[in-house]
Amino acid sequence: MSNTIAVIPGDGIGPEIMTATLRVLDALDCGLKYEFVDAGMVALDKHGDLLPKATLDKIAEHKVALKGPLTTPIGGGFTSVNVTLRRHFDLYANVRPAVSFPGTKSRYENIDIITVRENTEGAYRSEGQTLSEDGEIAESVARNTRKGSSRIVRYAFELAVKKGRKKITAVHKANILKTSSGLFLNVAREIAKEYPQIEFNEMIVDNTCMQLVMRPEQFDVIVTTNLFGDILSDLCAGLVGGLGLAPGDNIGEHAAIFEAVHGSAPDIAGKGIANPCALLLAAADMLDYLDMVAKGDRLRQAIRDTMTNDRDSVTPDLGGKGSTDSFADAIASRVKI
Repeated sequence: MSNTIAVIPGDGIGPEIMTATLRVLDALDCGLKYEFVDAGMVALDKHGDLLPKATLDKIAEHKVALKGPLTTPIGGGFTSVNVTLRRHFDLYANVRPAVSFPGTKSRYENIDIITVRENTEGAYRSEGQTLSEDGEIAESVARNTRKGSSRIVRYAFELAVKKGRKKITAVHKANILKTSSGLFLNVAREIAKEYPQIEFNEMIVDNTCMQLVMRPEQFDVIVTTNLFGDILSDLCAGLVGGLGLAPGDNIGEHAAIFEAVHGSAPDIAGKGIANPCALLLAAADMLDYLDMVAKGDRLRQAIRDTMTNDRDSVTPDLGGKGSTDSFADAIASRVKI
């Protein structure tokens, strides 16, 4: 695999947190080279396209990308850049770790949950969405396939084995959505039998939301369909202090894109106070993917140590007095040790 990655700085605060993240990666001496490409509003302004072909070509060439937050313009005619990237490269697995860090505004401690979300089908497919001419009736088709369900469930079990996880919860709504959600649940039950060392249980999505708030410690790995995973992964981020600590990994057979899942936050862009942790944690996951697990672990520990011992350097959203740069510099100094 190439040691060059495609880098998409993104919109709003994206360039600020990307610069900070790359500075930390350089301090970690990962041996990576960067090829910068455009997407989002920056690309629209420069190239007249939210997602230029040149950007797609570079991601395909390097097979790994690190991406800042992107803005999709509001209004008709614009498709989500993130959804387009996932479908173009068939990034079928969306992996969202939610881990407690010190000094956050979280109401919980010791949270460590991974949500594995199917990323390419379900309710998010554009096909089958219609609006009547009079604007009175909207219809949408949610399509799950056996292939899609099988590969996301198997990915979750393989991830659990690799990371030493003990339990997988398949989240569904098969009691009502008996076909689309029922197919997913049946596939999950079948595949679970191949992994007797992993405890398997199933839970209806509305009960899952309640249980995550009441007793989050009962969850280890959650695997679910696209729409439910989108909602549950943000709920899990809320358990640990918000999207500022939420990385997202989009994995396919031939490419992977690692990102901060929060928005571009144009209201604070240019103020130097954006929290880079989500992108830094995504970078740590990227290092794992590139078989640099020890460096990924060192980066996560440096973030944790900085948040514990250097409160003046962390950004205001985490209760500190620092800036994006001071936070990144403090982390960079620790990864060198």
